[in-house]
Amino acid sequence: MTQALRLGIAGLGTVGVGVVKIVRRHADLLKARTGRSIEIVAVSARDPNKDRGVNLSDYAWETDPVALAKRDDIDVYVELMGGENGPAKASVEAALASGKDVVTANKALLAIHGQELAEQAEAAGRVIRFEAAVAGGIPVIKSLTEGLAGNEITRVMGVMNGTCNYILTRMQSQRQGYNALFDECAELGYLEADPNLDVGGIDAAHKLALLASIAFGTKPNFDGIEIEGIQQISLDDIDQAEDMGFRIKLLGVAQRTARGLEQRMQPCLVPSDSPLGQLEGGTNMVVIEGDAVEQVVLRGPGAGEGPTASAVMGDVCDLARGLQILTFGRPANSLEAAAPAVTGLPAPYYLRLGLLDKPGALAKVAAILGDAGVSIDRMRQYAHAESTAPVLIVTHKTTRAALDIALDRFRETDVVAGAPVALRIEEV
Repeated sequence: MTQALRLGIAGLGTVGVGVVKIVRRHADLLKARTGRSIEIVAVSARDPNKDRGVNLSDYAWETDPVALAKRDDIDVYVELMGGENGPAKASVEAALASGKDVVTANKALLAIHGQELAEQAEAAGRVIRFEAAVAGGIPVIKSLTEGLAGNEITRVMGVMNGTCNYILTRMQSQRQGYNALFDECAELGYLEADPNLDVGGIDAAHKLALLASIAFGTKPNFDGIEIEGIQQISLDDIDQAEDMGFRIKLLGVAQRTARGLEQRMQPCLVPSDSPLGQLEGGTNMVVIEGDAVEQVVLRGPGAGEGPTASAVMGDVCDLARGLQILTFGRPANSLEAAAPAVTGLPAPYYLRLGLLDKPGALAKVAAILGDAGVSIDRMRQYAHAESTAPVLIVTHKTTRAALDIALDRFRETDVVAGAPVALRIEEV
């Protein structure tokens, strides 16, 4: 009989407990699907006495995750602690050096150190699997490395942070402002310990770095991503975008252009009737475009115990079957150091301005845009009872560099109040 696949799990938070539950609940099913038993041998977490709602007495306990990673009686090291450095990085390195395969949900670790860890894994004849690091229960890594392997990928984009999507959709449906919904997310436990990882776009940018690496054969380059969070989005933006047929999403986009690899994580407008525009609540969606398949849309829960543990176990099951796929879908030493695109592809933009009630103010704004080479497609001015009138402008396709010239001029003029809001309109 084939020997059991033996797991060591470091990190017994929400996801780690979810993995334990699946292994215990579906032991027979996992064996039927993989041809061998899957067993947990040892675990590691900071507090061995904490009640986690699941029986852990059958497993050996290691207080040091590095010691767990080195144990001779485990075949796969499952890292679910998180963090780009510290015990997570040290224990993964120790596992690879000890001849273990690694399964992780740690997007930050791989976005920052993925290249060196992939090279170490390949030198040791091992693999790192990380389906759970991107978009929770959505099998997007498997789709890119396996199902769509026959395609030249042209663009990857998506909504990859459920907290941000929850806030933006609740702003629209519940007529609540950003600050109130931020507090609600904190009370519900939806925010990271550092909330800026969520609302600042950093969490989602880690995920985008990994998808771009697989899609375009490049070294993960988190520092090359243009990142902007959702903190500046107002209820007026939500309403006025909807009035013009759009919805606002924190959207990640990666595409190779003649200017280099373009990677952006920022609030964008998408058509209200598009799949991304209709995405509600904490759900994630990833859109992959390839030369043969055209467009594939993957939608599902982006976080939580069940979905993320499901993704971890998908990787574990592949290892139980003997399936070994290179970390980023191709040899790590073949990954290119792609130059970041200095200027993104042209796109239409949404602008919101507070225009002072002065003669010729609108003409001055139009002239500034024209001088910067930015053409107006649509413009709308709303009724107002104060000295500042909200004005919305949708431009024709332009570069962000040209738009920034106009935005700087707006700040210098005497007809625009406050900071203008500029959001890219993404064609989907």
